[in-house]
Amino acid sequence: MKRRIFIGNSAKVGLGVALLGTYACKQTKKENEMDETMVEETIDEVESDALFFELSLAQWSINRMIRQDGLDPYSFAEKAKNWGFTGLEYVSGLYYPELEKENFSDAAMKNFVDKSNAEAEKYGLKNLLIMVDGQGNLATADEAERKAAIENHYKWVDAAKAMGCHSIRVNLAGSNDPKEWVPAAVAGLTGLSTYGKVKGINIIVENHGGLSSNGALLAEVMTKVNMDNCGTLPDFGNFCIIRKDPKDWSAGCAEEYDRYKGVKELMPFAKAVSAKSHDFDAQGNDTGTDYEKMLQIVKDAGYTGFIGVEYEGNELGEEAGIIATKELLERAGRQVS
Repeated sequence: MKRRIFIGNSAKVGLGVALLGTYACKQTKKENEMDETMVEETIDEVESDALFFELSLAQWSINRMIRQDGLDPYSFAEKAKNWGFTGLEYVSGLYYPELEKENFSDAAMKNFVDKSNAEAEKYGLKNLLIMVDGQGNLATADEAERKAAIENHYKWVDAAKAMGCHSIRVNLAGSNDPKEWVPAAVAGLTGLSTYGKVKGINIIVENHGGLSSNGALLAEVMTKVNMDNCGTLPDFGNFCIIRKDPKDWSAGCAEEYDRYKGVKELMPFAKAVSAKSHDFDAQGNDTGTDYEKMLQIVKDAGYTGFIGVEYEGNELGEEAGIIATKELLERAGRQVS
């Protein structure tokens, strides 16, 4: 081959390689730009798909499994994990059969704490709070009775501390006269919250019947207590102030507070939120509560903590009801602005 021809061919090959390289670079750049766009779109999708809250399970949702079917209450963490929850909200009363046998001794309470902690750790879940019932009336006008109720709750504050919870939920049972109930509730909560503050535990009140289901009155109590570790646990469905028959809850409610107004009034003090559910329509919506409307109230208050599923319906079994409530929360949570 003549040198001139070789050089010419070489030049053509070189030019071809250069052009190919330029084309490849352009393609690579274009592909990178496409990849970046796809990543950004994926991030946007994930962000739009993300909920503003985390999901916990209230143990009361499986109370019939425990009380009627014989489920070990210490199976709580395993069940919650299998259903896709990350937080645990314990119910004290579901452990009373074993604790009362030992008169709530230090050893019995330690056993409850140790076993609960072991199960939560085993399944990688977070202990959030203990719902405490049956330990006396914190809003009674009787000072001695109120003092005894405050002290009865101490062991549950200690248990919550040992379990890494942030709160215990208490009730404010007492008089139906606001003039008597408000000061008694303030006194009871102040006394217990003072003990809780030392332990680093919040004392939170759920709207749970009687005057505690009057959102404005409970908010007034919170304002008067005025302690950082005293707050509320707004529940979407517990706004019955007076029942038709206190001995038969199925008889219905004689006086009910507006649930949306109530939650809005309680959210400024909220340290937890309870998504109460009962029955569902064909579209999977709760028949008693507009979840999108309720979650918008919760979000507008700036709340970003856990929302607990608390299923109390009768039409679905407990497992099906829990899953239906969780799916409703997830679906409605993505619709709020």
